[in-house]
Amino acid sequence: MNPKTILSFLIQLAILPACFAQHPNEAAVDYHLPDVLRTQSGKEINTVADWEKIRRPEVIALFEKNVQGKTPVKNIPLRFVPLSVSHNALNGTATRKQVRVYFSRNEKYYMDILLYLPKNKPVPVFVGLNFGGNQVVNADTGILISKRWVKYATEPAYKNHLGTAASRGVQSNDWCVEKIIAAGYGVATVYYGDLQPDSVNSVNAGVAPLFYTKGQKEPAADEWGAIGVWAWGLSRALDYMETDGDIDAKKVIVMGHSRLGKTALWAGAQDQRFAMVISNNSGEGGAAITRRKYGETIAVMNKAFPHWFCGNFKKYNDKEDELPVDFHELIALIAPRPVYIASASQDQWADPLGEYLSGWYATPVYALYGLKGLSTPVPLGISQPVGDGVIGYHLRKGEHAITPYDWDQYIRFANRFFNK
Repeated sequence: MNPKTILSFLIQLAILPACFAQHPNEAAVDYHLPDVLRTQSGKEINTVADWEKIRRPEVIALFEKNVQGKTPVKNIPLRFVPLSVSHNALNGTATRKQVRVYFSRNEKYYMDILLYLPKNKPVPVFVGLNFGGNQVVNADTGILISKRWVKYATEPAYKNHLGTAASRGVQSNDWCVEKIIAAGYGVATVYYGDLQPDSVNSVNAGVAPLFYTKGQKEPAADEWGAIGVWAWGLSRALDYMETDGDIDAKKVIVMGHSRLGKTALWAGAQDQRFAMVISNNSGEGGAAITRRKYGETIAVMNKAFPHWFCGNFKKYNDKEDELPVDFHELIALIAPRPVYIASASQDQWADPLGEYLSGWYATPVYALYGLKGLSTPVPLGISQPVGDGVIGYHLRKGEHAITPYDWDQYIRFANRFFNK
C-alpha cells in the first residue's frame, strides 16, 4: 500500500497520539504532496545517480525560484582575523576563540564567530546562529558584546536595541555550552544580525548589497531573502572552520531553532559540506508540511515577516497547493547525510505532526542510498525519540524553545555517526 494511503487511513481512524491531536481540525487535514521521486516532467527516479543528477538539482532550483530565492554565486574574498583566544575558558575545560570574518576590504561588512572547543582536538562542532549577540550564549565575561542592532531587546539586557553587560548568558539554556563541551563537541555561533537585521526592509543593512549588479537596489523576486542571507553566513563560518586545525571540518553539524531552524535546513540543503543538519521547532518554511495548512501558514508568515523569503514566495499566500514543492523535499535534499527534526507538544503553531511527516515523506530518498529513515507514518508520543536511522525525531513536552533535553537528543544522535 502506498505510504500516503496508509497515513490517510490511520488519520481517519483517529489513532494518532493525543499529543498530536490538540487542534479540532487535525484529523480533517487533507492534502496531496508533490512526489519527491518524480520529476516535473513525470520521470520516476529509481537510482541514486538519477536523484543526484536530475531530481535533486530540479528540487533545489524550485526552492530557489519559489521559496528561499537564489543565493548569489559571486566569489567574496574572505579575511579571517583572530580577535581573542583563551585556552582556559569555562573553568579550564575549553578553548574559547573569537574570529572576525571580513567580507569587504573596507571592513564595513563582517561577522563574528564565537567558538568553544574541548581539549581533545580536532573535534566535531555544532554550528548555529544566535538571536541576541554572541554574548548571550554563555555568561563568560570574555565574550565580546555585539554592537549590532537586536530585534527582541528588553531592558536591562539591551538598551536602545544594543546589548549591555546584562545580556551575557541570557540565552545560555538554549546553548548548553558546558554540556556540549563535556560530550566532546565544539560549539560555534554567529549573531544572525551580523548578516542581516531581522526586520522589514532590512536587506540593504546586511550583506546583500555586496552582490548587487550595477544600479540594483534590492534583490530580484527570485533572489534570496533573509533566510538565504543567514544560510550563506553559516557556510562562511564553515569556510573558516576548514582553516582551523582544532576543528574536524568533515564533522560540522549545522543546527538552528525556529526561523534559524529554517535557515539551518536551507544551509544544509545547499552546502553538502555540512555533515549533519538539525531543525529545532522550525515549523512553516522549515520542516513542516505547508499543504497541511495547520498552524502558521505561508500567508501569515509572509505578512508578519515579508523579508524572510524571496518575493516569489508571496505568490503562494493562501495557495499552498500551487507551490511546486513542499518541505519534505527540503529534508530530502539533505540525503544521504543525517538529519534530525525536533518538535514541542505545546508548539502547535509550528505543526509538530507536519514536521514529523516531512521526515517520513523524505524517507524514500534515503532508501535510494540503502539508508533507514523513519519507519512509520504514525509518530511516537512525547519524550520517545526516534533515532535508529539516518533521520531522527523527537517530540518534547513544552513550548517553542531549545532545552537541555533537546541537546541530549542531538548529542546522542551525533554520537552514532561520529563515534563518540
